[in-house]
Amino acid sequence: MKPVPAPALISLAIASLLTGCAATQPAREAANPNIDYPGFAALVGDVDDYRAKRLIDIDTFVRYARDENTIILDSRSADAFARGHIEGAINLPFSDFTQDKLDKLLGDKSKRILIYCNNNFEDNIEPVLLKRVELALNIPTFINLYGYGYENIYELETVISVDDQRLRFVRSS
Repeated sequence: MKPVPAPALISLAIASLLTGCAATQPAREAANPNIDYPGFAALVGDVDDYRAKRLIDIDTFVRYARDENTIILDSRSADAFARGHIEGAINLPFSDFTQDKLDKLLGDKSKRILIYCNNNFEDNIEPVLLKRVELALNIPTFINLYGYGYENIYELETVISVDDQRLRFVRSS
């Protein structure tokens, strides 16, 4: 049997010690009862399959948008919205989401809500500069709307140009 080098033994001992300590430590109490990361992680898991069934192409998005009982929600900043948005969209910046504000703006929870974000536009120009793909605003917007009780949400999956004639992108002058 070949001897194990001392540095490897030391690393193995430290790893075992740390693993053992972590296993015997009680679960840490949340320092802030108003923040629930495990609850958020569970919500993300709950939304995963549901969201996958609610991704729609541009033609479906346009067809749904024509329905008077449909809301196009733009959750980008008020400034970005003012500089350009899909015609007919209403704005509530993601950072302003509260149950009260959503209920006042969106009303009936069964109403269809269409969402989009910068990453639905290929142009990568102001006011729709691309975000990191794993941080695209569609994802937290969908999760939060669902968490606030809105489940009739559809997310634009298609990547288009701001000049795409199927959707009118309104720009400030």
